[in-house]
Amino acid sequence: MAATGTQDDSKSGMPLYPISIAAELVGTTDQTLRLYEKHGLVVPARRNKNRYYSDNDVKWLKCVRDLIHNKKISIEGVKKLLSYAPCWEIRECSDEKRSNCSAFIDKTKPCWEFTKTRCKNGIECDTCVVYMAAKNKPRKKAAPTA
Repeated sequence: MAATGTQDDSKSGMPLYPISIAAELVGTTDQTLRLYEKHGLVVPARRNKNRYYSDNDVKWLKCVRDLIHNKKISIEGVKKLLSYAPCWEIRECSDEKRSNCSAFIDKTKPCWEFTKTRCKNGIECDTCVVYMAAKNKPRKKAAPTA
């Protein structure tokens, strides 16, 4: 019997791969995946301090790797591009979810500025690549006063 799309979708989000396997699937090193995590480009699941990646994470990391290695966009450039993309487009939210989303209704602010911790769709900001990239932006230092 064939699996339904819903079952496939839920399995694609399950963190199954330890960092070494995920790195091999992406075609990079463990250290590179840690670097992407440090910059907020991916948020792997954790079990006993070990990182685990889902099929969705692996697909996303392949995209990130392509942008960096083949398109020659820097990590900061990828983060900047993410800041221009609305999270509902990256997450491919349905029209129903969009109609309940504060950030979609009022596009002047990103969702985390409305709620500070969680959007109405129930997605944790900690796992949203758009939020993580914005959160990890270097802040401008104030000019010294004389």
